[in-house]
Amino acid sequence: MIFKDTKFKRQVSLKKETRDGILSYCKMSHPNEGILILRGKSKKGNIIIDGLVIPPFSHSGPTFAGFPESFLPFDLSYVGLIHSHPIGSAKPSITDLHNFFGLVSLIVKSPYEDDDIFAWDSKGDPIPITII
Repeated sequence: MIFKDTKFKRQVSLKKETRDGILSYCKMSHPNEGILILRGKSKKGNIIIDGLVIPPFSHSGPTFAGFPESFLPFDLSYVGLIHSHPIGSAKPSITDLHNFFGLVSLIVKSPYEDDDIFAWDSKGDPIPITII
């Protein structure tokens, strides 16, 4: 067999410093949603997140956050997005799934503590997170 059809089970490894930056940014953005770009790398299904980027020309309100992707500089280290949900659950909405970017979407729910970060794939299925 020339090409293997190997499927890896996805998981997210989030650096502690990056997690702390995410939580601080969400708290500062509250009561509006906050949005950040995740930087890292992916190897055999493990998505390692080690950095954050504030998207250019981002805009947000109590129920939305976004940015024009056309102004985003090309960077192969982008692995996904993180945004906050100031009210309600951390489950992705239909709009969240339609605007999926990269390999993973992290959603942080209020009150933005260590256990309030959740990872999702493009279908809305959960991905386990490990803090490293």
